[in-house]
Amino acid sequence: MISAEPALTQHVTPDKIQQIFNFSAVKDFPKKLQQQMIFIAEVDKLKNIFRRTLLTDGCRRENDAEHSWHLALMAIVLEEYAAEPVNLGRVLAMVTVHDLIEIYAGDTFAFDVSANQDKAQREQAAAEKLFGMLDKEQGQELRQLWEEFDVMNTADSRFAASLDRIQPFMHNVLTDGHTWKLGSVTKEQVYRRMAPVKTGTPALWPWLESQVAAAIEKGWIKEQ
Repeated sequence: MISAEPALTQHVTPDKIQQIFNFSAVKDFPKKLQQQMIFIAEVDKLKNIFRRTLLTDGCRRENDAEHSWHLALMAIVLEEYAAEPVNLGRVLAMVTVHDLIEIYAGDTFAFDVSANQDKAQREQAAAEKLFGMLDKEQGQELRQLWEEFDVMNTADSRFAASLDRIQPFMHNVLTDGHTWKLGSVTKEQVYRRMAPVKTGTPALWPWLESQVAAAIEKGWIKEQ
């Protein structure tokens, strides 16, 4: 029987990870591979970043790793509904890395106006730190995927971003409007937040509109 909880990976620094991995014990172990292994261990901390969104059974808050996995599965299942032809491999890579910077920047609640004021600054600093752990070429490749996701200027990123909006929306529908009530949000705020769905996966827009109307009727979303 385990008598105590194991120490959280959150408290293990990259330097400590390198020390524990002891790459020097292996002759000529490639530096690039060392960097990649440390990066992979470091991003395990994503499992400790909790979002405001509840799991669909309402038992607890969802973490970022669960959210990213769910988006990846949605991309596979819903690819046929993308508004434009997409490269599924790139979409999967994009949704996998899109929240990694929250390891350092934290999750910012979409409807928290105050917290969003310095979000870009926090996330840019986090990106520098995190993607800088890899060799220059690979670090830049992952950072560009993260940036592309944010600006939504390609078919791949528009589809990926639409999934990122649909997933928490779906969770809200199944948890009595949890984050909508938490943020005291209005219909206008919800539609502004969900706008990427209209361009990325338009087949879902009529359903989304019907759910917003139902949520207003139930008091989960404010009319104004």
